[in-house]
Formats: sequence, structure tokens, C-alpha cells
Amino acid sequence: QVQLVESGGGLVQAGGSLRLSCAASGRTFSSYVMGWFRQAPGKEREFVAAVARGGGSTYYADSVKGRFTISRDNAKNTVYLQMNSLKPEDTAVYYCAARNGPYYSRSYYPADFGSWGQGTQVTVSA
Repeated sequence: QVQLVESGGGLVQAGGSLRLSCAASGRTFSSYVMGWFRQAPGKEREFVAAVARGGGSTYYADSVKGRFTISRDNAKNTVYLQMNSLKPEDTAVYYCAARNGPYYSRSYYPADFGSWGQGTQVTVSA
């Protein structure tokens, strides 16, 4: 299993930007599909974005498409989530996740991923 540690969360005004990072341990990072999920208070954890093993394919939830960009650097064992044009409704705890299975160009469920980070808080003020 891979160990994941997120960073980069914080408080930002609406319209601002943040970049989240997720550092993975282990030598097999490039064998995992990586994803970002988020969970707002009182709501279920929801899919945000996923990136294929080589980084060439990505998929986004409709709510973030055009504003967020997922990328990965396999040499650094790190996956990123660049978040632009942030809205108050983006406020949530953001989780990085690793999937030891095929990449699909579609939305994912939390159960599709086997390893999770501890989460990082993102708060967007109006």
C-alpha cells in the first residue's frame, strides 16, 4: 500500500487560487491511478478529479471542470491539484487517493480507491 500526505490547503477569497500537493511514499507510485476527492460538512465524500498512471489522461467532475487541474510528477512521487476561480461551494476537506486498478475516463466512487491521505482543509470565503 502507498502512504499519502496532502498539503497546501488554507483560507482563500472567492476567485482566488490554491495548489494542493500529495506526496506518496514507496517505489510504485507510477503504478497507481491517483485521484482527489472532497467532503464538505454534512455531505458525502465526492469525486473531484483523477489522473492516469502516466499523467496523460485526466477526468474531472462537472463542478470543477475548467477551473481545476490535476497533474502528477512520477519522479517526485507527487500528485497536484491546481484550483483556480475558487467558489465558496468548493469549501471542503480535500483528500488524495490512490487506486491500484485500471484508469477509466469517468467519475469514481470512494470505494474505487484503496489508499487515502489524511485530508487538507480548503476554505473559500465569499
